[in-house]
Amino acid sequence: MMETKESLSSKLLKGAAVLSAAALVTKLLGMLQKIPLQNIGGDGVFGIYNTVYPFYTLLITLTTSGFQAAVAKFVAERQAPSLERERGEVLRLASAAMLVLGVAFAGLLYFGAPFLAQLIGSRLLIPAFRGAAPALLLVPVAAALRGYFQGHQRMTPTAVSQVLEQAVRVTVMIVLLLGLSRIGAGEAELAGGALIGSSAGAAAGLGGMLLYWRREKSARKQVLSAYGEGMQRANVDQLSQRKRRRQLLPTLLKDAVPISFAALAVPLISLVDTFTLPRLLSAHGEELRIMAQVGVYNRGIPLVQLVTMLATSLSVLFIPSMAELQMKGDAGAIRRQVQVALRWFWLIGLAASLGLALLAAPINVMLYEDAAGAATLAWGAWTAAPGALVAVTSALLQGRLFFTSRRV
Repeated sequence: MMETKESLSSKLLKGAAVLSAAALVTKLLGMLQKIPLQNIGGDGVFGIYNTVYPFYTLLITLTTSGFQAAVAKFVAERQAPSLERERGEVLRLASAAMLVLGVAFAGLLYFGAPFLAQLIGSRLLIPAFRGAAPALLLVPVAAALRGYFQGHQRMTPTAVSQVLEQAVRVTVMIVLLLGLSRIGAGEAELAGGALIGSSAGAAAGLGGMLLYWRREKSARKQVLSAYGEGMQRANVDQLSQRKRRRQLLPTLLKDAVPISFAALAVPLISLVDTFTLPRLLSAHGEELRIMAQVGVYNRGIPLVQLVTMLATSLSVLFIPSMAELQMKGDAGAIRRQVQVALRWFWLIGLAASLGLALLAAPINVMLYEDAAGAATLAWGAWTAAPGALVAVTSALLQGRLFFTSRRV
C-alpha cells in the first residue's frame, strides 16, 4: 500500500512539474510578445489589443476553466476499466456543454462587436473583437480533452498543447503584424490581425490534443473489447443508464460553475480597465489618441507580470516539500517553511518593485523606444511585491492540500 502511495505521489509531483514548466514557457511567450506588438504596431495598436484581450480572456475562462477541472475530477474518480464508457460519456457531455457556451460567446464577440465597441467607447475595437471570436469555437474542445488526460494523471498532452498554442499564437501575430504594416493597414486592422493570432493558436492547441486523442482511441478500443462482455452484462438496464446520463450533466455543472466563477477574479480586474479607461480619456482627443494612451498605460503590466511569473515558477518548488511535511504531520516544520517562504518572497518582490520603479525610464526606452508613461510604469511597479506574495501563498496552500483528497 505504501508503495502504491509513493508511486501515486511521484506521478502527481511529476505531472505538477510538467505543467509548471509548460506554464512558465507559455506565460513567458505571452508577456514577451507584447514588446514586438508595441514596437511594430505602436501604442494605438497596443492599446486596442490590451482593451479587447481581457474581455476575450474572461469569456475563455468562463467557458473552459470549470469544465476542464470537473472533467479531470470525474475521470479520475472512474479509473476502473469497466467504467471506460462512462469516462467517454463525461467527456462528450462536457465537450457539448462547453461548445454551446463557446458558440454563444463567439457569436457575441463577432456579431456583437459593434455594440461592445460602442459600450467601451471606441469603434476601433470592432476588428479586434471579430479576430478573437473563432478561438472560442476551438478552445472548449481542447480544454475538455486536456481535462480528460489530466484525469488520467497524464499531463504531457496538456503541456505540449499549451506550449504549441502559445508559440503559434505569437508567431502568427507577429507575421500578420509585419504583413499588414507593409501594406499600410490601419491601427484597428493591425489589432484585429494580432487577435487572429489567438484563433490560430487555439487551432494549433486543438490539433495537438486531437493527435493525442487519436492515439488514445486505439487504446480505448482495446479496453472496450477486453471488457466488452462484462460491460454488456453490467449495462443491461438501459433505463438505469439513461438515468445516470441525465444526472451526470447537473453534477458536472455543480462542480464546474463554482470553479469558473472563482477563476474570473483576475480577468474581471483587467476588465475594469477595459470599460473605464477609454471613457475616462474620452475628453482628451480622438479615438486613436485615446487608444494610444491606453497602450502607454499598459506598458508596465508585462514587466510586473514577469516578476509575478518568476515568483510563481519559483514557488512551485515549495509544493513537494510542503506536501511531504503534510504527510508527516510535522506542524512545526510547516510553520517554519511558511515563515521563511513568505519572508524571502516579500523581499524579492520588494527588490523587484524598487528596481522597476527606479529604472522605469531607461527600461521604457529600451523596450518601447521612448519614455512615454515612465511615471505610470514606476507606480505600477509596486504591485510586483504583493503579486509575488500572492504567488508563494498560493503554492504553499497547494502543497498543504496536495494529498489531502487522496488519503484513502
